[in-house]
Amino acid sequence: MRIHMPKNVSIRYACARSPFDGKRVPLLIASPKRGAGKAPGVLWIHGGGYLLGMKEMFFITRAADLAERYGAVVVCPGYRLSFQKPYPAALRDCYAALLYLKDNAKTLGVRGDQLVVGGESAGGGLTAAVCMEARDRGDVRVAFQLPLYPMLDDRDTETSRDNHGRVWNTARNHLGWRLYLRGVDAITPRAAPARQTEYADLPPCYTFVGDGEPFLAETLDYVENLQKAGVPAAVRVYHTDCHAFDMMYPGRAPAPRAMEDLYAWLDTAFETYFAENDV
Repeated sequence: MRIHMPKNVSIRYACARSPFDGKRVPLLIASPKRGAGKAPGVLWIHGGGYLLGMKEMFFITRAADLAERYGAVVVCPGYRLSFQKPYPAALRDCYAALLYLKDNAKTLGVRGDQLVVGGESAGGGLTAAVCMEARDRGDVRVAFQLPLYPMLDDRDTETSRDNHGRVWNTARNHLGWRLYLRGVDAITPRAAPARQTEYADLPPCYTFVGDGEPFLAETLDYVENLQKAGVPAAVRVYHTDCHAFDMMYPGRAPAPRAMEDLYAWLDTAFETYFAENDV
């Protein structure tokens, strides 16, 4: 696993205040050293099955590439993990971070018409949930979303059932969902985005996933449902049973190809997808 220290990016810390419960949400903010100006603003949500991880995972995720390659201002929330507090704590914390990004766009040097949400694994699941929350609340418009190999479905699918892949498998998936949803009586699409039935007006989407990992089926279903609703959405599938293969083995196939495909899509997305916000 690589540790990537972007040369042209400065790091600082801040806090957002949750509009839901007043909690302080710690943030890591990465900005171009040359000054952001009119930069894309990205909320990047770390993974870890909803129970592990930290905002400093910025240095090993796609977030560092977005800051360095595209000059984006990236906000990474230190959301509450499920062993601390189950759903909806993580979603509320991440949404508070999105509101911080929007409300502080001018100070951060972020363009208000290109706010992006992305993340890996559980961070991909939270990406989808945050985009659904933003659509339904109507207080932030997201330009596009990047839920990479997202953790979306609390129910077993044909690929998460009896899965023995590397890094993440059926047993770990069951544990992750059990902790995240403990005490939840009615499981809504905000808790498990695969339960969504209304996909219209969600942001354009790009993702990728391995063909032997647990989240293959739910990732493909998510993209298909977006497409059926008329939302531009694309997915690439690579031959591997390793979850988060791009982070775990960035120099080995198929990670380099996945990065080439992602950057090709992003090159077009940053020129194509915008959503006006009042900032």
